[in-house]
Amino acid sequence: MDRLEELVNQWIWRQDFWLPPGVTWKDIAEGTVDGGRHPVPHDLLISLPLALGFIALRFVFERVVALPLSQRLGVRDRVRVRLTPVPKLEAFYLQKKQQPSQSDLLVLEKHCGLSQRQIQTWLRHRRNQDRPGNTRKFCEASWRFVFYLIVFSAGLVSLISTPWFWDHRECWRGYPRQAVAEAQYWYYIVELSFYLSLLLCVSVDIKRKDFKEQIIHHIATIFLIAFSYCANYVRVGTLVMLVHDSSDFLLESAKMFNYAGWRKTCDALFVVFAAVFLVTRLVVFPCRIVYTAVVDSLDVFPPYSGYYFLNGLLLVLQALHIFWAWLILRMVHKFVFLGKVERDERSDEESEAEEEEDEGGEEEHSWEQKKGALNSKLASLANNCVLNNLTNQRRKMNSRMPKAR
Repeated sequence: MDRLEELVNQWIWRQDFWLPPGVTWKDIAEGTVDGGRHPVPHDLLISLPLALGFIALRFVFERVVALPLSQRLGVRDRVRVRLTPVPKLEAFYLQKKQQPSQSDLLVLEKHCGLSQRQIQTWLRHRRNQDRPGNTRKFCEASWRFVFYLIVFSAGLVSLISTPWFWDHRECWRGYPRQAVAEAQYWYYIVELSFYLSLLLCVSVDIKRKDFKEQIIHHIATIFLIAFSYCANYVRVGTLVMLVHDSSDFLLESAKMFNYAGWRKTCDALFVVFAAVFLVTRLVVFPCRIVYTAVVDSLDVFPPYSGYYFLNGLLLVLQALHIFWAWLILRMVHKFVFLGKVERDERSDEESEAEEEEDEGGEEEHSWEQKKGALNSKLASLANNCVLNNLTNQRRKMNSRMPKAR
């Protein structure tokens, strides 16, 4: 056992990677002279069982709290078309779950005895059956809203009285001998456990339009939290988490009211969310937090591998912020010129392919209505033309007949 621990300390908790040159784990431990806690890497291991606990708590919350709340707020799921079972089409759908190619349509047409149009319509309705309903989306958004609101409030209370909350240069004063308060320790552990639970549930959660970006965000956040704790960059790490939590609960609340059909409330929350997001992610985060991590830290230690690793993760998050800000500004443009938020460009809708399929069904229904109206008009015009021709011919015949004397 001692040999295993020695190997772990030698290859995983290497001081030359986690800590600046000349700094050891003993130097960090000396920061607890005032009665605080000092970061130890194996403290993070508790986040694994806590992540599983978050998954279990979410399961209970969505069924005991979120589901009854969705019913009280009037959340309604869209009625799906009942399909006639076609075993061969069902087998094709379960195997591919994507738009069929022209060759696929020809093969299915021969085996099923249906036209290509009927096959495409059946597959579209089948895909729509697997799309999550508003109730499921509401329950997921409710869980995240409650977590982000609680953790942001607790984080703000624990940090607002600290000197580095107001002056970011204080993040490096006395480094590495900086004690970690108990509240800040649990702030770290809870955040890390929550993002681990999100990563574990990614295969069963609703896949949204920014699915890949969300995966990158979760992984970068987990590495950033773990590394900043081990290297005792806790002061910078708490500010990063607080900035992110400040707008996330507003986004989830806007989603909840969107699914419930409360358009005015949703639009008002979206405006507040957009303002907070753009200020915190495009101004506060790069100009204060990233700046102090890149520039102010050089007054304390020279660049080393961990310095580049930490700032690289911060820049990855900033790139994601710019991407999401662009989506949000598109929504702001729609809100200003159309007067409402049609949909959440950031992550409210599923993939664009599914979105186009749903719109295709609506367009097909609208086209069928227009086609029927057009046919009736053409039939009416044809009847009028026939009647006019008969009337003209009768008049010509009457004019040619000799008048009786």
